[in-house]
Amino acid sequence: MGGFKEYDQYDGRGLAELINTRKISAAEICEEAISRIERVNPDVNAVITPMYDLARKAVQEALPKGPFCGVPFLLKDLLGEFAGVPQTMGSRACKNYIPAQDSELVKRYKRAGLVILGKTNVPEFGLVAFTEPELHGPTRNPWNPDHTPGGSSGGSAAAVAGGMVPLASANDGAGSIRIPASCCGLFGLKVSRGRTPNGPPHGRNWQGAIVEHVISRSVRDSAAILDATHGVDAGAPYVIPPPQRPYMEEIEQRSGRLRIAFNTRSPIDTSVHPECIRAVEQTVGLLEELGHDVEEARPDVNGQALAKGLIVLYAGEVAALMDDLKLILGRKAKRSDVEAITWTLALLGRAYAAGHFVKAKREWELAARIMSRFHETYDLYLTPTMAYPPVKIGELAPKPIERALLKVINTLGSGRLLIASGVIDKLAVENLAKTPFTPLANFTGQPAMSVPLYWTSDGLPCGVQFMGRHADEASLLQLSAQLEEAQPWFDKRPPICA
Repeated sequence: MGGFKEYDQYDGRGLAELINTRKISAAEICEEAISRIERVNPDVNAVITPMYDLARKAVQEALPKGPFCGVPFLLKDLLGEFAGVPQTMGSRACKNYIPAQDSELVKRYKRAGLVILGKTNVPEFGLVAFTEPELHGPTRNPWNPDHTPGGSSGGSAAAVAGGMVPLASANDGAGSIRIPASCCGLFGLKVSRGRTPNGPPHGRNWQGAIVEHVISRSVRDSAAILDATHGVDAGAPYVIPPPQRPYMEEIEQRSGRLRIAFNTRSPIDTSVHPECIRAVEQTVGLLEELGHDVEEARPDVNGQALAKGLIVLYAGEVAALMDDLKLILGRKAKRSDVEAITWTLALLGRAYAAGHFVKAKREWELAARIMSRFHETYDLYLTPTMAYPPVKIGELAPKPIERALLKVINTLGSGRLLIASGVIDKLAVENLAKTPFTPLANFTGQPAMSVPLYWTSDGLPCGVQFMGRHADEASLLQLSAQLEEAQPWFDKRPPICA
């Protein structure tokens, strides 16, 4: 087989069209995708569980005639369960866990015709904004392997940016779609709370903060897969208004003159890198050229309170997760089963009172009200996606002195001491210093997207974020299609793809 050298010149819909018109077979494209993974993956460590035999079997059978019939795809190794295939979630505790059923979203991916070739790397349980799990090792950014692709969907983003597949699954609990999209020069849409299904194994993921979708090179791939996957499943905890028309039709529409607010100041008053500020400033200029009204404004949300509440959420969810691991391990989880910071978060979760959790949730609801009023004036809200360009591998991991402190805390087994010390409030802000802009949309349930409109002077991608009204993915997709046409990014490829 001679290969298909033009493979990465097409998005998913483009590949599907080639297959539908019989210009190339799904089997040939599958083999080309496997070849790309085998060539590129050793340098980036994006794919940690190959599923080549299952993929080859799928293309030899009658694939569903969906919008992505025969298109190669990768699954993030978190939440998206595939029956009979290991799901490690980046943790030693789960290295032998094999789901017994497909999640609803995976069923919908299959019905769309996608051919799943493997699973992508994640930080342990998706808890951080960089992808460097102890179990699988770090994933590297195809634009510069010394730098992170972000997290927690870093493996998926690196695979798409590296030309392995045109799109890959992702989920977002505090920025985990938008952060890797920003780091890797890709399009990343975080959908509204309730837009895509979480079942059957999950209900309110992180109290509704987490949603699932994809990271892609093109806007139309994101729109087309959302058409194929949106809608509630049985027992869904959230039900939101359905779209007025297919998202693929929305991207053909012009949004008209939008009123857009922009802001480059961190909501937790930490520093913002000049390159990230320039990314927004240049985007403002482009928006004005396109005829939109843009003015500087920011919503009056309490960023510090939300940051502290996020730590409470993390801690509570991790504490519950440690209890759930008994079902996987067949015994109570031990310190040696997970990374040190994960164990510390569990200790904190057991130490916080129920009142802390309720107070944090009330801050979310207050922020949602504030944002609703803000959007009475502004259609969209523009910020940097991240406060810094992609950092180097290891830069965000705990330093030696921090690791020593974690060891002491975990040995003592007392989260109450940590809370009483006042260190947690400081850590809440420090942990979000590089990514302070993304969590707001998760708190409020709004849709948000990272759009790849800027590259730094040393060649690293630096996305900009737009937030929209709740349940209004249409406006975001309309604008992103307009921006994609005005300032195309599809042909920008990292050196590793040369």
